[in-house]
Amino acid sequence: MTIELRHQVLPEEQGCDAASLLSRLSELPKQRIKDAMSKGAVVLKRKHSKRLRRASEKLLAGDQLLLSYDADILSRTLPEGTLCLEQRKSYSIWFKPAGVMSQGTAFGDHLALLRQVELQLNKPVFLVHRLDRETAGLMLIAHTKAAAATLSKLFQQQQINKVYQAWVAGQTPPQGEIVTPLDGKPASTRFKRLVYDEKLNQSHLEITIATGRTHQIRRHLAELGYPVMGDPRYGNNNKNTAGLQLKAVQLSFECLERKQQVSYTC
Repeated sequence: MTIELRHQVLPEEQGCDAASLLSRLSELPKQRIKDAMSKGAVVLKRKHSKRLRRASEKLLAGDQLLLSYDADILSRTLPEGTLCLEQRKSYSIWFKPAGVMSQGTAFGDHLALLRQVELQLNKPVFLVHRLDRETAGLMLIAHTKAAAATLSKLFQQQQINKVYQAWVAGQTPPQGEIVTPLDGKPASTRFKRLVYDEKLNQSHLEITIATGRTHQIRRHLAELGYPVMGDPRYGNNNKNTAGLQLKAVQLSFECLERKQQVSYTC
């Protein structure tokens, strides 16, 4: 069951609690609305937009409520394996398992790494880069607005080095660079072959990217004729049952607090 409901609170509805009003409008039991709210599926727009989790929130006339209810999504649980590698005052480093989103959608954020970090550390969280849901690997999360701004700038200036590894179909050249534009924008993907498995006809690559276009590594390698194994969108998913064989294995940058180069590897 999927329900998308948008409602502007009327003057006669002022003072009503959010869960009761949404239950009436959606004809869903109040307990289901509370569960959806706790999982981030309700947005309140007053002066600013925010996920509304407090079921007893008293509404004001003119408030806008958005309920994005998907029973299937709300019933899902997180894959195991999320791990904190480093916790600093201004940032932390996490291993994101495959199947975990970087951030939430309108239909909730309980399956997202960002929300899990917020709950585990009880600190503000700011996303400064992303990994595809199917991609496992290292992610950097900021905990202050200043740190988020600085780290975002470092990513834009390519001062944070990201290294990926992937198993792909076929025997690739020993090394290469793919520079085909993606979505009308420049894109650069460099790779080095680490191993070629003749029996499986698969190459194990180390990959770095100078840009961060959507699904860049997967699209570039598929275009070259070496799709990432297990890729459900750009490759032959039937030849691999272990999921997408792409992982972000290293992050290197200058620590904002220690002012020295740090490197994290999984």
